[in-house]
Order: sequence, then C-alpha cells, then structure tokens
Amino acid sequence: MSVESHVQELRRKHQSLSDAIEAAHRSPGMDDLIIARMKKEKLRLKEEISRLSH
Repeated sequence: MSVESHVQELRRKHQSLSDAIEAAHRSPGMDDLIIARMKKEKLRLKEEISRLSH
C-alpha cells in the first residue's frame, strides 16, 4: 500500500468517525465516555494523517 493510499484510507476513517460523533451527539442516550473515545481516535487519525502528509 502506498503512503498516499494509506493517507486516503485514514481520511475516510476520520470522516466516518466525524459522522459517528455527530450522530452520537444527537442521540440522547449515548454515553459520554464512548463519544470521548471516538474523539480521541479521531484526533489520533488526524495526527497520523498530518505526520504522513509532511
């Protein structure tokens, strides 16, 4: 897998997590801990994308 295709896959996962977090915020019964974990993973992906893009 090339670096560019890996970065594209990371971006896809990042967007998917972003959508999931948005949906979780709209769901009244969603556990805040789960949302926090998703946000942490989203940040990790963003940092990895940034690292690989430079």
